[in-house]
Amino acid sequence: MNTHAYSTWLEVDLGAIKNNIQQIKRLTQTEVMAVIKANGYGHGVLEVARAAAEAGATWCGVARMEEALNLRAAGLASEMMVLGYTPPALIPEAIKNKIHVAIYDVEMARAYAAQARRTEGRLKAHLKIETGMGRLGMSPEEAPFFLEDTQSLNQIEITGIFTHFARADEPQSGATEAQLFVFNQLLEKLKKASLLPGMVHAANSAAVINFPQAYFDLVRPGIAVFGLDPSPSTQLPEGFRPALTWKARLTSLQTLPPGHGVSYGSVYVTSQEERIGVIPVGYGDGFRRLSGQEVLCQGQRVKVVGRVCMDQSMLQLDAVPEASAGDEVVLLGKQGDEEIAAGELAERWETINYEVVCGLADRLPRVYFDE
Repeated sequence: MNTHAYSTWLEVDLGAIKNNIQQIKRLTQTEVMAVIKANGYGHGVLEVARAAAEAGATWCGVARMEEALNLRAAGLASEMMVLGYTPPALIPEAIKNKIHVAIYDVEMARAYAAQARRTEGRLKAHLKIETGMGRLGMSPEEAPFFLEDTQSLNQIEITGIFTHFARADEPQSGATEAQLFVFNQLLEKLKKASLLPGMVHAANSAAVINFPQAYFDLVRPGIAVFGLDPSPSTQLPEGFRPALTWKARLTSLQTLPPGHGVSYGSVYVTSQEERIGVIPVGYGDGFRRLSGQEVLCQGQRVKVVGRVCMDQSMLQLDAVPEASAGDEVVLLGKQGDEEIAAGELAERWETINYEVVCGLADRLPRVYFDE
């Protein structure tokens, strides 16, 4: 793996992605839709999609039609679904590229049917049901009438039905069981009326771990694909592996005298002679402009001092006298016996690990390997 041309970069272990998909398949014994929206949770969507398919994920799920079309243009042949909103103007492209869309509204279905008449073929869609998330979804009461009416629409084929859980990472809350009760009642009603679509799915990463009764015909893991815990209270079982490491090079190292300010505003001032290093990483890359940051250098934790700049950050290196310009520094991942996990960064940044990895800038080179 040649990284000599980079000053900061992400290393993505495609072997970990494949391993995590296989772990999910073994656990659930169902088909897997790898949810790889937001540039594959920051890991790089195309390479992640290919690895997931190689590992046995038969579907890829994204949030927007543009993501799906880019994957198709790159040659990805997996079954594909847009889980969020699709503008009606893009329905002909969905049909042409065999991309399933979500439908959750009667007027939406009519608009999609009107656009579908402009092209050959039928639109494949999954009906999304509102069971407690309070976001997108058709009411369970309306769904049977909608499905019956849609049977007469030659332009649309409802191939699946699904819902989404709001609190699957809180198994003691009772919220997921309540949503499942509503969803299962509807499924039974549709089955009796011969209206049940061919594929039923509900389980996100947290439900994959906590609610096997939600597996149905397909599971939709997202964060678990990348070896990251759905939440601090719902952690992945043994066998999953994080796929991402964020590295940078130490590009400068100097000894500053006592009383010397470091970075904008001089919020950090040296108290004695101090060795201050620079890495070419800043908030423009997704590294937060917060105090109290740490990174790994020579396998040890060192402090980020002064304000994080757009493109650079400064390190206090007195504890690692052997450090020199050109050394690798790890912002996320392992170095030696130390590790800074995405969950640790999330806690420090007062957010969730999803936002940590999704916030990694596109300008960061992604370097892929398979171990």
